[in-house]
Amino acid sequence: MHGTGTMPVGRVRDGALDLLKWLALLSMVLDHLRYVGLSLDGLYVPGRLAFPWFCLAIAANLHRAKNAPVSGSYLGWLLLFSVISEVPYRMLIEDADTLNVLPTLALGLLVARGWQQKALFDRGLALIAVTIAAVFSAQLMFGLFGVLLPLAMLLVFSRPWYFSVLPGLVCVAANQWQILLDSGTPVALLGLAACLIAPLAGLVLLRHGKNISPPAMRRWAYTLYPLHFLLLLLIRQIIV
Repeated sequence: MHGTGTMPVGRVRDGALDLLKWLALLSMVLDHLRYVGLSLDGLYVPGRLAFPWFCLAIAANLHRAKNAPVSGSYLGWLLLFSVISEVPYRMLIEDADTLNVLPTLALGLLVARGWQQKALFDRGLALIAVTIAAVFSAQLMFGLFGVLLPLAMLLVFSRPWYFSVLPGLVCVAANQWQILLDSGTPVALLGLAACLIAPLAGLVLLRHGKNISPPAMRRWAYTLYPLHFLLLLLIRQIIV
């Protein structure tokens, strides 16, 4: 997206980025509504947008602050709420076979930042993060490809729109595409399509939503991750 199509890189509040985060949060809640005890399998499709949009938000933040050191608090909040969220996550999703999504995002942040920066320290952290992701891919939500998705987003951030096929394919790879393809159900196939187009949709939003002014999503928003698990768990207790 060259010329007028480049993403906003100023230090002012980016309303489109806030909107992207809110939409990612909404998609995640819709996805997890499938676990409240009702027949809501169709929500799997909009739920596929959440993770790539969170990854795009990471890439956007890195792109905006590319000459500044990565905020230790940014990584710290991700790691802190990775721990806080694990118990409510497993309470709601009882058959979960991976950790919650925040460890994947934390490792993805380190990988993308390491690629962006030339400093040996950043590169070292990125190498460690990739190694952890490769060794423990089965334990991480969205696996190794999920950890690589913020980097894929960052690589195409200011390029023409058709480059979004790269993160789209990485997103598909992170979402057990073989299982979805083999099932062949409309929900599974639409879910794959959502994974493929999510990066492009997010990039279009960031490009054309500059005049949007939703409520700013600040650090308090981290609490929404564990709290939404508890809220959905309460809804399930009421329904069942």
